[in-house]
Amino acid sequence: MNVLVVYESLWGNTEQIARAVAEGCDRGGTVHVVDSDSAPTSIEGFDLVVVGGPTHAFSLTRPATRADAVQSHAAPHAPGRGIREWLDQLDAPSTPVPAAVFDTRVDKPRLPGSAAKVARRELRSLGFDTTSKPETFRVRGYEGPLLDGEVERAKRWGRELTAAASAGADGGSRGSR
Repeated sequence: MNVLVVYESLWGNTEQIARAVAEGCDRGGTVHVVDSDSAPTSIEGFDLVVVGGPTHAFSLTRPATRADAVQSHAAPHAPGRGIREWLDQLDAPSTPVPAAVFDTRVDKPRLPGSAAKVARRELRSLGFDTTSKPETFRVRGYEGPLLDGEVERAKRWGRELTAAASAGADGGSRGSR
């Protein structure tokens, strides 16, 4: 199985989750973990795509929310191209490819909105198989750290995603690649 994990991270928490998901997905295939600045716009050859980013202003980040995170909240890094912009540039797959999404959000206060739900909707509109439910991983405050147990939960989720994608491919629901 060839897996692509694309993430956007400002403080490193979302990257930590992406790497843990990738570790869980690694079942003898190839797992590529890339940030949104470096992510390919074609997913041809991938059997599973996992996309994750932080929730800002109830949704995927925008250039303005990333700039605000750096200026007002001392984020050490703001990607030039976030998940939102990457999705806008992403080519539609020739056949439905399983895709899963996750976000990171502050634990308290619990706020509405979800970057993962928006990303899932965008992937579905491009023709991805978005059967997997979005997953949220919680962070203490803007800068983190992640809540206890979130990294292990991300690894388990990665294993579940790979198992489901493998079962779908083996069951003939997708064409041969």
